[in-house]
Amino acid sequence: MNHLQFIDYSIIILVLGITLWLGFRFAKKQDTTENFFLSKGNFPAWALGLSLLSTLISSVTFLGYPAQGYTSNWILLVQGLMVPVVLLGTIWFIVPLFRKVIGLSTYEYFEKRFGSFARYYSSSSFIIRQFAGMGTVLFLIAVAVNEMTGINPYLILAVVGAVLVLVNLKGGMQAVIWLDVFQGFMLFASGIICLGVLLFSIKGGVPETIRVATENNRTGFGPYNFDLTQLTLIVMVINGAFYAIQKYGTDQTVVQRYLTARTDKAAIKASLLGISLTVPIWTIFMFIGTALFVFYTQNQLPAGTNAAAVFPHFIMTQLPTGVIGFIVAALISAAICSLSADLNSLAAVGIQDYYKKFYPGKTDAVYLRTSKLFVVISGLIAIGIGALYLLSGNEGVLGVVFTIYAIFSGGIVGIFLLGLFSARANRQGVNIGIITCILFTAWAFLTSTPIGVKNPKLLLDLGNFNFTQHKLMLGVYSHLVVIIVGYIASLFFPKPTLAPNLLYSSWKQNRHNEKAV
Repeated sequence: MNHLQFIDYSIIILVLGITLWLGFRFAKKQDTTENFFLSKGNFPAWALGLSLLSTLISSVTFLGYPAQGYTSNWILLVQGLMVPVVLLGTIWFIVPLFRKVIGLSTYEYFEKRFGSFARYYSSSSFIIRQFAGMGTVLFLIAVAVNEMTGINPYLILAVVGAVLVLVNLKGGMQAVIWLDVFQGFMLFASGIICLGVLLFSIKGGVPETIRVATENNRTGFGPYNFDLTQLTLIVMVINGAFYAIQKYGTDQTVVQRYLTARTDKAAIKASLLGISLTVPIWTIFMFIGTALFVFYTQNQLPAGTNAAAVFPHFIMTQLPTGVIGFIVAALISAAICSLSADLNSLAAVGIQDYYKKFYPGKTDAVYLRTSKLFVVISGLIAIGIGALYLLSGNEGVLGVVFTIYAIFSGGIVGIFLLGLFSARANRQGVNIGIITCILFTAWAFLTSTPIGVKNPKLLLDLGNFNFTQHKLMLGVYSHLVVIIVGYIASLFFPKPTLAPNLLYSSWKQNRHNEKAV
């Protein structure tokens, strides 16, 4: 395997330097909590769109999708393909509705619609999922850079963690978004370069790639049978639809971008740009995995190389000096940028949903200092989770991430949809739905999760009463439980009196009235 040369390290150091410079570049403007978390009106729509793109593609796309494409077909891409299908019909009202109803935290809407329990439940669910995802990204970056350079993975964790925390502390949301723009271009360029080199290196080019991949079941989105117990197309379609609503309608990292735009129109334009670019990027990196499989059927791969290490191995052995440095820099940049957005969003939820609730009436200076403390604490926790992943030798990370999203989605989309579309749903009924969802999720998880290596046993074995369907369906069912139980339970309590814009119907009517005036 080739080693990084002086020019490679120079490129990596240059990119890290630009990252830090952008953080310090906006340091003087982070004098209020609003500037630190929103910096409202300071970004053009195209920059916000690229920021959304970069937030969603990160290092999981860079390494997880090629690993999946190398070992299997394209079924996990279906979740991403469902994003534009669902959101092109909903983004038009979700974005302006949030911009009218909330100040900073997505979960303010949940409280205004269903009370404090719904708010704390949804925000804590976000925090759990976010930390799990951040730990996965740090794990991926440490494994990949270690594979390429031999640098101790724990040292990589520490350096990347320190840079991303420092960037956030100094530059706030302004640094996060402009870093996302920079990283978006780098990641797109690195994907095109790698795919181009791969296809040029395969004997027979694109036709041979497609032929070999098809013969070895590396294309398509099957199995296509209607089976909810296995990872099938129908499971991914259903899960992907709920994922799209959850990510773009209830996820703080995304909703916070809506709030930074100058106008509703700019926020919608940014969302459409981000949505339209994510699918091509996901497709490119999944196809890289397919091409890697074909390339290594024609060329020898060292024995014992696991799927997650195949793409880094190709980069280090097949790309020229300088290009290797650019690719490694793009990978590190992707991790830092996506994690910076995560840290900023976690701190926003921490300060808005918890600290201000417990300590109201403090000065903005106190809230700003506390927000930065939350950034540091969140960064340290994420680094710790990444280190735990390294200790456990976790593999199949892309599947792990999707499973975590499903398990800890916790019916959030169900709460959101009831809030938007049901005037009859009320606080009492939804609280009953949430409690039922918690009990259901606990039962399903415990009765479907094995422990042990040689003789694995379920955490809780109830025989015929075990949850036997695929874990990605667990998240879907949790949303349906909240919708069904929450609505039926609401019928036993008085119909709520709602403020304007909380329902889709009232928002639509108010908008019609505004246009008429």
